[in-house]
Amino acid sequence: MFRRQQEGDGRAVVTEDRVMQALSKVYEPELHRDLVTLKMIKDVSIEDGVVGFTIVLTTPACPLRGRIEAEARQAVMAIPGVKQVNIKWDASVPTDNRIMGRLALPLRNTIAVASGKGGVGKTTIAVNLAVALAQSGAKVGLMDADIYGPNVPIMLGVEWRPPVKDNKIVPAVAYGVEVMSMAFLVRPEQPLIWRGPMLHSAIRQFLSDVAWGDLDYLVIDLPPGTGDAQLTLAQSVPLSGALLVTTPQQVALLDVVKAVEMFNQLQVPVLGIVENMSGDVFGQGGGRRLAERYGVPLLGEIPLDAQVRSGGDSGRPVVVAAPDSAAGKALAQMAKEVAARVSVVTLSQADVIPLTTLG
Repeated sequence: MFRRQQEGDGRAVVTEDRVMQALSKVYEPELHRDLVTLKMIKDVSIEDGVVGFTIVLTTPACPLRGRIEAEARQAVMAIPGVKQVNIKWDASVPTDNRIMGRLALPLRNTIAVASGKGGVGKTTIAVNLAVALAQSGAKVGLMDADIYGPNVPIMLGVEWRPPVKDNKIVPAVAYGVEVMSMAFLVRPEQPLIWRGPMLHSAIRQFLSDVAWGDLDYLVIDLPPGTGDAQLTLAQSVPLSGALLVTTPQQVALLDVVKAVEMFNQLQVPVLGIVENMSGDVFGQGGGRRLAERYGVPLLGEIPLDAQVRSGGDSGRPVVVAAPDSAAGKALAQMAKEVAARVSVVTLSQADVIPLTTLG
């Protein structure tokens, strides 16, 4: 199977076959399959005992990159004759095949951010999630589907009268994130007194009539509750998964239970739960108990922090304004955990990763 293992003078010969065999023993921790089977290894080079290769992650926001690197390096260094291991990185975000089958849009994955009730900081989570994913190198869009209370532009500091090009609305861009919101189309003081069909039409137009770019993730900020908007969205676009936001109080948790059941009925995977405003004032641990009840991950406990509020008011999300704060770090880690969960859910539909790398 393998090429000649020894040179004439007895020195070990390192071959690509041996490198790949060693890496086939290294498992991607979230996907529980080895790097070779997942086609995560490319560009192997060998010269004078120095081995180089590229690991293609399933997301540039991979939370376990350090672990994968350590295990891959150890596996290859164990090959006789290897003196040094040089690892490069790339990312290939897998595509939710259901989206490709139903929408003529360049979207790989859709992430709905939802809550059972208002006032839990759902939009704050959606905005910081989108920006943190973009900071990691992913191509990200943010769709403000909270038609009656569109606050995303305020939190991103953008005022935009979107132009139209080739019969498509051009989204705004903030912190590397493409953004579309009803707030761009109406006056700030103008109320939207719409019945259900008009709401449905607006959400569908935000999907079909906006010139979204080639996106790894479209984050969708849903209105609170379990009403028309959630149903319309689930019927209009396959959702790769839903992220549910709660605060620790019992009243918020009870409403999130309804949201979990709604997404279960709509056959939308629940990616996990984020406990926002966690800490002394509102308590702690409710999100964890709810996650355990439904067998889904707790993807973050975001501490109550005045910098989160001030960042939202000033149009500078805390992952930009105060990345080293406790809340900034927690939100950045949450984004990595969400991206990893999306990869797990999406790749459950396929056997391999498509090697379409980020530019």
